[in-house]
This record gives sequence, C-alpha cells and structure tokens, in this order.
Amino acid sequence: MILHPTSFASPYGIGDLGPEAHAFVDWLASGQQRLWQLLPLGPTGYGASPYASRSAFAGNPLLISPELLVEDGLLTAEDLPEPTPPSDRVHFHIVEHAKPPLIHQAVGRFEAAASPALREELERFTLDHAWWLDDFALFMALHVSFNSRPWHEWPAAIRMRKPDALERARRDLAELVHRESVTQFLFWRQWQTVRRRANDAGIRVIGDIPIFVALDSADVWANPEMFWLDRQGRPQFVAGVPPDLFSETGQRWGNPLYRWDAIKANGYRWWIERFRATLEMVDVIRIDHFRGFQAYWEIPARHSTAEKGRWAPGPGHDLFRAAREALGELPILVEDLGEITPDVVELREELGYPGMKVLQFAFDSGPTNPYLPHNYDANFVVYTGTHDNDTTVSWFEQLPEKTRDHIRRYLGVDGLDIAWDLIRQALASVADLAIVPIQDVLALGGAGRMNHPGQSAGNWSWRLQPGQLVPEHAQRLGELASLYGRVVAEEEAESPTESESSSI
Repeated sequence: MILHPTSFASPYGIGDLGPEAHAFVDWLASGQQRLWQLLPLGPTGYGASPYASRSAFAGNPLLISPELLVEDGLLTAEDLPEPTPPSDRVHFHIVEHAKPPLIHQAVGRFEAAASPALREELERFTLDHAWWLDDFALFMALHVSFNSRPWHEWPAAIRMRKPDALERARRDLAELVHRESVTQFLFWRQWQTVRRRANDAGIRVIGDIPIFVALDSADVWANPEMFWLDRQGRPQFVAGVPPDLFSETGQRWGNPLYRWDAIKANGYRWWIERFRATLEMVDVIRIDHFRGFQAYWEIPARHSTAEKGRWAPGPGHDLFRAAREALGELPILVEDLGEITPDVVELREELGYPGMKVLQFAFDSGPTNPYLPHNYDANFVVYTGTHDNDTTVSWFEQLPEKTRDHIRRYLGVDGLDIAWDLIRQALASVADLAIVPIQDVLALGGAGRMNHPGQSAGNWSWRLQPGQLVPEHAQRLGELASLYGRVVAEEEAESPTESESSSI
C-alpha cells in the first residue's frame, strides 16, 4: 500500500505519526496486507516536495504528533490548539507557520519535564547519529539566522565551512542547534514506534531513496567536494531527463550532480552511510531513478531547459558492490521507469533487484508491451499506479474509447469498477510483490492525485478524510490477497526484513 504519513487524517492540518498512523497500521493488518510504501520522510524544502529535502538523513518535524508529545509530558492538553476542520488537503503555507511553535514549546520544556528515560534516549540518539546530526542541526540553525537564504548565499567563511567560523556559529547558535537536535529525536522516537507496530503485525515498511539531493541541503553544504559546484557553491551541472514524447524540452530538475570520482575515492562512504541510515528507518529501500546509477542526464547549469544535456556514466555496480561489502545483502527494489536502455536492465539483473511494472503503462501499445502482466517474470513489483500517476479512475476516464475497450477486453471486465479491476489484476500477476496506492483502494477520481511531475505547485497535499478508510476496504483486500496466494504464513511474517515475499 502506498500512503505517505502527511496524508493521514490527523487533527492539526497535516498527517502525523500519532493515533491515525497507528490506526492505519492496524487497518493494514486487518486486511492481511504486508507492505507499506512511503515517500521520503525528510524535512521538505521548495514546494513541500519529499524529493527536495533539507537532508538525506533527517526526519520531517511536521510529522511529529502533538498528541504524543502530551503523552511524553512535553506538552499539556491545554497547550494543544483546536483541531483544524477536516480537509482533503494539507495547506502547507498554514501548517509550516502554525506547527513549529508547538514543537519548539515541547523542546523548550524537555529539560524540565522529560523523564530520565527520555533524557537517556536523547543522549543515545545524539551520540549514535552525531556524524550527520551535528552538521544538520547547525545547518538548520544557520538557515534561521540567515532568514532562510540558501547556503550558497551565506557569508563566505560559513559557506566554505572555515573551522573558526563554524566554531563561532556553534557557540552563538547553541540554543537553536540544540532545538534542532531534540526535534530530530522526537521525530525519530515517534517514527520508530510506528515502525515497530508495523513490524509486529508482519508489515514491512518500504522507504524511498531519491538518487539526487537538493542544492539547499545540509548534505551539499557539508560535503561540497562530492558535487559539481563552483567556488560560490552554485552547481556547474544539474540533473534532469532529456526531451521525450511528454516534454519537448525535457525536465530540468536542478539538483546538483555528484562527482562520482571523488565519492569513489572515499570508498563511497557517504552512500554507504545513507543506505545504513535508511535501513534504520525502514525495512526495504526503493531506489528512485535507478537508471541514473548507470548513466544520468547531465545539464550545464547555465541552460534553462534540459535540451542541451548529455548522458554521463554513473557508478554502476561498483557502488552497490561497495555497499554490499560494508552492509551485507541489501533489501532493495528499484524504480526503473522512463528511458530504460539495455545497460540499465543489465545492471538491475546483475544486482538481482526487483524492478517496477505499472499497469497504467500497459495498454498504449500491442501485446508485447512489457507492462502487460502476461509479459512479466517474478522478480518485479507490480503497481496499479504510483504517486506520480493519476488515480486509476481518473486515468481510465481520460483514455480514448479504443484504449478503454482494449483494457476491458484484456481484463475481461465491464470497467465500471476499474480501480479494483486493476487491483485484482496486480494481485493475480506473477510479480513477487504487488503494491497499490490508497487512492485506488478508495476508487478516487483526479482530486486524489498526489503529484503531477513537472508541475511546480499544488502537489503532495492530498489527505484522507476521517473515517474514509473502512473495514470493508480491508476485508476486500484481504480476500484478494488470500485468493491469489499473497497472504504470508505466520512463520514467514516473523522476519519482516526478508527481501523476497509474495505478499502485498
């Protein structure tokens, strides 16, 4: 099931890791579901995109539950604001101003109100995660002190991380740095409680690693040698994808590109730590834009579109071999959509990682379409659609009648319940894993769409309504999972990090 925590029907304007998250885990378990896929959990930047985070390691403070802070004694019931009216949208411009003061209040009360056990947990967390947390907390404190200006516009000494300037900043901004560290601990603690509940129910959590990171992030500021930057910290080359049938000018994402030679010379340490840290948060890693590890589209930063780029070689199997040597076999599946060339397929198959099949891509050509279920083999994950697709109901409504007729004949249905027709087809396929967006379970129209790729505003905001998920939905999913042999036996469910499973 794909559902990002921001989409829960929590009471304070945005989904969080409180009671609604725990209720969702119970709902999944009641429907014999065994996979929960998330978008990246990091603190978001421009456009509230989970794929434009301030850090590849930190968590999003907006996901912290105020109700659980009351349980920890860091807030009182009187501190809580009135619940916001139910809405099917996160209004980020409101939440980003209203929620942080509440979290800061809890952090401020930590020293006086936290239990000894909680203090001990904080100390252990800060020690275990110091290698990224120290830089991130200082980065965020500096962001506040410089009025949210991007780091490449900061004074040169701080921008270039001169030791004296960093020491002075840590001293002058000690209170802000501490606040950021405690905030990350509170996120971590709440998330791990949700994850343990999922694991105890036999549910594996799938987390997302975007291949690229945001320019205005602690990752780039703290590790400039890993990226193609000029002396001012601005990118020399940026990421994107070339022109195709959907975009005459391609997509210019703007992320700074890695200097893979420098990363390799350091033994891929940063990437190995990124894999390690992600597996402390989730059970399975989904790698976004996997084709970029074989070759990526390199766009000179001076160009405003993606037209004048070139394919540049990625690290290939070398990175994954280094990660495997350091961490052992990794539970990974890969997003291998887009312009996939034979060398990308070869890399995926050499590594043995499952790729993706999306049913919404299956019906725009003839019987050899690789997304049609009769062309699958087992080592894939099949989706009705993803967070980047329209909902299945809206997608089907907008197709030409000839294509809709093809779909109805292929599936042997009348198309009146098309979302569930595709859910059934996904579960009936030979793909090892089957994952469905919650919007398709609810048979929502286009208003339920999570993201429009290439659209800069209005994304990531869809939310569940209170009571929208009902037991009947879980029962229907459970019946299909059982019918098609995707219910995990009790003894298998005891090992939630197992990399191969036929469960949904």
